[in-house]
Formats: sequence, structure tokens, C-alpha cells
Amino acid sequence: MARILIIGGHGKVALLLERILAERGDTVTGVIRNPEHQDDVLETGAQFLLADIEKFDLDQLTNLVAGNDTVVWSAGAGGGDPERTYAVDRDAAIRSIDAAVAADVRRYVMVSWVGSKEDHGVPEDSSFFPYADAKLAADEHLRASGLDWTILAPGTLTLDPPTGRIALDPAEGEDAVSRADVAAVVAAVLDDPASTIGRTFRFGAGDVAIEEALRSAAS
Repeated sequence: MARILIIGGHGKVALLLERILAERGDTVTGVIRNPEHQDDVLETGAQFLLADIEKFDLDQLTNLVAGNDTVVWSAGAGGGDPERTYAVDRDAAIRSIDAAVAADVRRYVMVSWVGSKEDHGVPEDSSFFPYADAKLAADEHLRASGLDWTILAPGTLTLDPPTGRIALDPAEGEDAVSRADVAAVVAAVLDDPASTIGRTFRFGAGDVAIEEALRSAAS
């Protein structure tokens, strides 16, 4: 089974994903900054590593990701402070991509957001602009990295129970999706590299089974 490193290991999506992957037999490590979160990660069946990715340089991040088969980026600054948003969602994400290249960890899955595209339409004077700008920069860096990448771009995240079904390329305002289904999409992408490497999936809740939706997009 695979060795999977999840950066942002205490996020709501990450904790759900860690449980899915650990239960199917993968060796899963969640990277966390706060030692008080370690028990939550361990309860999922995953391991944990304490690291402040915002402060780690390229060499430190290369050591962090080395030895894994896959990196999953599920971290974020959480909004609020533009400077920290750029530091985490853009700069740290880009360093982690470069670290995966340096460590020859070929598979990289980015959890992004549905609006991460050049025409995202967020005005520069909006408090949301730093996030939109940072995510776009990180996604574009990943696409140019030469890694076996997949970008997952869910819409508005909810705490609804999982359905196992999604809709690709949802209309604006119809892109809400549960965090549990986002975690299931990440797990499905890791199971199906042939259909998902080099692809960006924008999705919300829907009526098509996750695996079927991913395959149909690649056909």
C-alpha cells in the first residue's frame, strides 16, 4: 500500500481522509503544527509529524516529504490576514511542490477551490482576493512542476454527511459539497491515477458516483 503525507493534517477534510486511507491499509502521516492536535490525528489511524510548514524552508520540506509515495496538500491559513494567506496558501504550497520535485515524490494532489482560475472575478479590493490569488499561483506552479499532479477544486464546503456523489463543473452558486465527499474524492483520485493525473476537477454535490464522475471526465 502507499505511503501518503497529508499537509494540513488536522483540517476537517484531512481528518476524514486520514481515516479513509488508514482503514484501507495505507500508511498515512498528517503534518500538524499544534501538538495538541496529535491525538485527533492518531484516532484516525494515521501517524503525525509536527512541523510548521509556514516557516520550513525548501530543504526542511524536502526532508519532510522524502520517503513518501504521495503528497496531499490540504492546508490553509484560514483567511483573515492577507500576509499569512500568501505565506501559507501560496508560498508554503509552492515550496512543498518544489520539495516533492527535489525528493522525487512524483504524485501530488492539491485540494484547491472551485474558483481557482484566471477569470475568478474576485476584485482586488475584496478581502477574499489574497486567497483567490494565492490559490491560483500555487495551482499554476503545480501544473508546471512536472509532477504527476491532480488539482481538486470543490465549491463551498459543508458539514453534511457523505453522499458518495458529485457533479463536475457545477454552476456558480450550486457548488456546495460536504467535506466528507471531498475526502472521498481525494481517496478516489489516489486509487485512479490513470484517469486523474494532469487533470483539474471542479465539483460540487451531485448525482453521479464519484468514481464514475472521475472516469467520465477523462474519457
